[in-house]
Amino acid sequence: MKVLNLPEYKCVLQKRNGKLTIFDPIRKKYIILTPEEWVRQHFIHYLVEYLNYPKSLIKVESGLQYNQLSKRSDILIYDRKPRPLMLVECKSYDVKIVKETFEQAAMYNHTLSAKYIVLTNGMEHWCCEIEPRGLRMMESIPAYEELFD
Repeated sequence: MKVLNLPEYKCVLQKRNGKLTIFDPIRKKYIILTPEEWVRQHFIHYLVEYLNYPKSLIKVESGLQYNQLSKRSDILIYDRKPRPLMLVECKSYDVKIVKETFEQAAMYNHTLSAKYIVLTNGMEHWCCEIEPRGLRMMESIPAYEELFD
């Protein structure tokens, strides 16, 4: 797998039924290793270990309904109430983040109403705050406690 633009992560890999898997500390199980899962696990590590996001407030691949369609959010972070606070959409490292990526995340967020949306392909990371008049792009991904200032 490719080296990402994220801190190094000593992930736990294991071969199961002839397929390479990676341990997900949030779901507490091994997941088949795909390029998108590689990005997702590195980004979770970054959020937890570097930006102090509580593991207990993170859900991975949680289901949601949009226009009677079942969808899955990659990473959903809650505040302490618990209400959706941040939606993270992960893409493979070889997928460019484009306008349609934002539209997909915004569509999911229509149901969730999280205050922040993050898009990452492991190489580029975009964060925006949802404001009454639209989106405000942020310069970096804020630490968990900074989301409440």
